[in-house]
Amino acid sequence: MELVEETPYRFRIEQHGAMRVPGVVFASRRLLPPKGDGALDQVVNVAALPGIVGASYAMPDMHWGYGFPIGGVAATDVRAGGVVSPGGVGFDISCGVRLLAAELDRPDFRRVAERIMDGLSRATPRGAGRGAVWELPREGLDRLLEKGCHYAVARGRGTPRDLERCEDGGAVADAEPGRVSARARDRGLGQIGSLGSGNHFLEVQAVAEIYDEGVAGAFGLRLDQLCVMIHCGSRGLGHQICTDHVRSMDESMADYGLTVPDRQLACTPVDSPAGRAYLGAMAAAANYARANRHVLGVAAGEVLRKVTGCGLDLVYDISHNLAKIETHEVEGQRRTLCVHRKGATRALPPGHPELPPGLREAGQPVLIPGSMGTASYVLTGVPTGDAFFSTCHGAGRTQSRHQAIRTTDPRRLRRDLEHDGIVVRGSSARGLAEEAPTAYKDVDAVVAVAEGAGLCRRIARLVPLGVVKG
Repeated sequence: MELVEETPYRFRIEQHGAMRVPGVVFASRRLLPPKGDGALDQVVNVAALPGIVGASYAMPDMHWGYGFPIGGVAATDVRAGGVVSPGGVGFDISCGVRLLAAELDRPDFRRVAERIMDGLSRATPRGAGRGAVWELPREGLDRLLEKGCHYAVARGRGTPRDLERCEDGGAVADAEPGRVSARARDRGLGQIGSLGSGNHFLEVQAVAEIYDEGVAGAFGLRLDQLCVMIHCGSRGLGHQICTDHVRSMDESMADYGLTVPDRQLACTPVDSPAGRAYLGAMAAAANYARANRHVLGVAAGEVLRKVTGCGLDLVYDISHNLAKIETHEVEGQRRTLCVHRKGATRALPPGHPELPPGLREAGQPVLIPGSMGTASYVLTGVPTGDAFFSTCHGAGRTQSRHQAIRTTDPRRLRRDLEHDGIVVRGSSARGLAEEAPTAYKDVDAVVAVAEGAGLCRRIARLVPLGVVKG
């Protein structure tokens, strides 16, 4: 296919074949996927979804995924037969990032680093299977699926302020626990407050650079401050919900006269019974994911308080795997859209009505973690934000996990990280090798493209001091 370079940070794929809209790729030449990756073909396939408007977008961290590229954004017009596709959300529904800050500085951590990391390692269940901070009865799980972080706060975990600093106030509306299968519930019941495996982590960080002191102050960040970042999602419950609804939509697409270029893009109209069932179950999984990160954050705060006397305050919690019903202007008209963001983060601008009062003037905090051992960024949305106010979600893989294992010596990786002053608590050598920094794009380059393309702007840069991995 032909990529037309519109700017140094924006490439266009003209409509051809079954495409209903063009493709738009935010990248530099250095960050474009290599030939054979398949991600650009997925951008083209997504552009054929019924009801899609604007463009099929891809973020600078894009790489091949299930149906949609990871780093893909697509919006469909609900009132014009627009569809919802579980592949446009992914299996780890509402996977996201939570950032907490302490009234401690980097030297405070150095004095007690081993004690803090040992405590965080013990307090953070991780790896495949069960094991969690919070054991809930089945009736409690239903309440959590409906209310998200609100249920955790009501049960004495966290504070009401935590809800103000979480996307959607800590819970996605219209969750329908009844749409969640028994198999999904069973998988999620013993995992509330756990990291899982893969690229999920809990990391102790320090604020190394501030680019806008005013906005950083509004977020609660200052230079050299100690922070904790948590990256995880909806665990087995979300995976099962995606599996269930991909299967049911694949079986029912013919009933709606729908065809797609790739079966992994199985979809139904947003307003159809199957579409509404998926959105209700997806919202329940999103509430599970947010409560999962919330509970882990509370546990991390207890460790910090026990060791140092200082706890943690929430900066923000944001998701990057979700489909949301939003209103946007398209071709001069306000339209109701189903915006799929898969490996992409919402980046609301200053003044947006959905932001809480304390953040409205600053804009929505955007959290972009790097790979293990590299920097992470805090950014904010901008008024001119493209792709329905979306931006990237991380560094983006360049190697599969199998490739990373074949090319990485985990013992040397651990030594290199510790030589750089990063205290490592990993549950397996394989898990460390899978997430080696060499398996990812350069997060500094990814963020530079996101900012250069006008999707967001940098507020602070954080560097790792210690990491807990599955």
